[in-house]
Amino acid sequence: MDPSILFWRRTDVEGLERLELEIGADRVAARSTVLCLESGGFRLDHRWELDRHWRAQSVVVERWGTAGHRLLRLERSGNGWRVDGAARPDLDGAEEPDLSVTPFCNTFPIRRAPAAAGASLALDTAFIDGDTLEVTRSRQRYERQGPGRLRFVDLGLSAGFEADLEVDGHGLVLRYEHLFERLSPPPAML
Repeated sequence: MDPSILFWRRTDVEGLERLELEIGADRVAARSTVLCLESGGFRLDHRWELDRHWRAQSVVVERWGTAGHRLLRLERSGNGWRVDGAARPDLDGAEEPDLSVTPFCNTFPIRRAPAAAGASLALDTAFIDGDTLEVTRSRQRYERQGPGRLRFVDLGLSAGFEADLEVDGHGLVLRYEHLFERLSPPPAML
């Protein structure tokens, strides 16, 4: 597995993310660091393990900020999820995690969204608040606008929030209206 490196910039606040993505024949792994000036400034690391179909199997999130250090582990368990080792029946049936501080996890449902313009995919998520690391069930919908374009509609915790998304051929976000845009780093200096 050769790693790919992606960068996203926050467009609503000062922040940057660097993500290393490894795509193998039978698994996908990602490691990322988010640095942000929001909420007194924080660093958040997240590590993902996905199956070959880009379904999240686990995510570990660590956050350092004014409130100190916190750690969260979310793991798929049958049709549900375990949070820090404890079963969470309220998350049963939630299809994917959604971590608020990164556009990376939008890729999981985007890759499963129907390709025809006008088609949509609705799903429940295990929403992880990047500030508090609390995990809550939420609902969202992805509406296909055309090739490489979708509309995100929050039907749960932030009901009424909508954003246009532009994605590359792998379903990775290029631009997430109001929140993120992908950056291309300058060539390395010799």
